[in-house]
Amino acid sequence: MSYIQHKAEESLEDYLETILILSRRLSVVRSIDVATELNFSKPSVSVAMKNLKNRGYITVSPEGYLHLTDDGRKIAESVYERHTLLTDWLVYLGVDPEVAASDACKMEHDITPESYEAMKKCILSILSAENGNS
Repeated sequence: MSYIQHKAEESLEDYLETILILSRRLSVVRSIDVATELNFSKPSVSVAMKNLKNRGYITVSPEGYLHLTDDGRKIAESVYERHTLLTDWLVYLGVDPEVAASDACKMEHDITPESYEAMKKCILSILSAENGNS
């Protein structure tokens, strides 16, 4: 995959993750909500939503409400899980929470599923042992 393709996939994942997060906070999610959350321009988000819709990751109601499809939700939840676990781990290691969240956002896109699962198993094992649940 070329660098440009990789960056496009990262962007797609970030949009899906943002829609997921917003859907947990808001009763409905619109493109303007995504633009505000990501601090992106409305036209940029509009183009991205069209691409997500064309790829079958979201549907858009006649009122403009965004909904994740099953495929879109699967990607969004996977990215969100990686982001959350990596952020929590970095904070646990003593990294400033803002830096940890920023670094986790970069890492969540580049780590292979194999490496992520190995890290997840190790992290959860350490945290469980620390909490006396071993």
